[in-house]
Amino acid sequence: MGKFYVCTAIPYVNDKPHLGHAMLHLYADVLARYHRELGDQVLFSAGTDEHGGKIAEKAAEAKMDPKQFADSLSQSFRDLLKALNISNDRFIRTSDKGHEQRAQLIWQKLSSYIYKGIYEGWYCTGDEEFFSEKIVKANKGVCPDHNRKYEWVKEENYIFALSKFTAKIKTAIESDAYRIVPDSRKNEILSLLNGGLEDISISRPVSKINWGIPVPGDQTQVMYVWFEALMNYITVLGYPEHSDFKTYWPADVQVIGKNILRFHAAIWPGMLLGLDVPLPKALYAHGFIEVGGKKMSKSLGNVVDPLDLINKYGVDAARYFLLRHVPSYGDGDFTWELMEAAYNDELANQLGNAVSRTAAMVTKYQQGIVGDIPAPEHDIASYQTALSDCRFDKALDEVWEQVRGLNQYIDETKPWQVAKNKDEVHLREVLAYMVASLLEIAELLLPFMPDAATKIQNVFGSGVIKALPGPLFPKSEKTNLSQAKAI
Repeated sequence: MGKFYVCTAIPYVNDKPHLGHAMLHLYADVLARYHRELGDQVLFSAGTDEHGGKIAEKAAEAKMDPKQFADSLSQSFRDLLKALNISNDRFIRTSDKGHEQRAQLIWQKLSSYIYKGIYEGWYCTGDEEFFSEKIVKANKGVCPDHNRKYEWVKEENYIFALSKFTAKIKTAIESDAYRIVPDSRKNEILSLLNGGLEDISISRPVSKINWGIPVPGDQTQVMYVWFEALMNYITVLGYPEHSDFKTYWPADVQVIGKNILRFHAAIWPGMLLGLDVPLPKALYAHGFIEVGGKKMSKSLGNVVDPLDLINKYGVDAARYFLLRHVPSYGDGDFTWELMEAAYNDELANQLGNAVSRTAAMVTKYQQGIVGDIPAPEHDIASYQTALSDCRFDKALDEVWEQVRGLNQYIDETKPWQVAKNKDEVHLREVLAYMVASLLEIAELLLPFMPDAATKIQNVFGSGVIKALPGPLFPKSEKTNLSQAKAI
């Protein structure tokens, strides 16, 4: 039994969670559940990022204290994780006292790479990020994501000597000692490294932002939100002295969105190298999800609340769509029509129908007794490889090959005809194969659709059919019901 530590980027709590946050946590959840099934000792950490000017600004708009504002938004992320059936073991908040104390300790340990100086550049409070002159000019001086002008910031800050680590970070990524997937993200960060990393500002004056972790020994400065937020991956483990840190670090996979690649693939490795701590083994950067081909935006009125999706179709159907129909290595699109089609055509007609037909036939022809169930015979190497490569869509494609294959087997062998011919031995073999196939499918689906997979196992696993109270995936009312297949 090995150890497996997976952690997600911690979302910034300036607004309610959206579909992208659902995807982020689902990817990590699949990996955690898969490795638990393998028998590994798993730790899965999620959380929320809560400091910075944007939070203070939003809190002021809501006439709330920044901590109160962060509390309410952080809870909405906890609620989403529960609704999505996310199996995280830890949930860290950067406003936690423990994180604050350990962040200050990390700062002190990095002190030989930190110096004070004048830092200037274009800044967007909405992103809590500095931008290059090239990007600012391309956007005509206005941040496209927040519709606000970039602010020229010139102030005395603490600066981290990130440039000292360019060569080591590049070597680690090129050698796959620090594996970045997909390759497009690896190439993107290598292109940045080829130009050389610059030293970065890691603090802001309290006079401008007072909602943050104080810099040790200097009460006039707070840590730059992005710098201290990255530390959560080890503060949650009790860095540096706790046994969890010694057991689980380095992380096996960190899951992030592609928009924060630079922070995780350049700045974070530099911080770890400065601490003389090993780099994570892998970083998976997923793409974005649009709605109807357009970026989600309140002004466009196309923001989809993940809870609405869960409430309408159920948690496993929501998980299925986001994990299979959003490309794991690219951007995806959501529409209610696409969701409806996937639910009815794939979940209800293909998987759900195979379950109900098999259970009904074993009940009808063999009094619910399956008999000897043959061992699985499918090659799942492609499924395993897909998961090791964070190709969640590909892994589910492999499972659905089996689902389609089972339905084809049922249609071709026609168990109802075998029963009519009174060939009891052959009928027993056919039905046992159908049950074995569904149990194998259920096992492969456990990381993706845990509730549905467990229900399938409960129906067939004992060798005696235990009927479901209703269809596994009831057909959506909007779609005309097709004629039920003969059993």
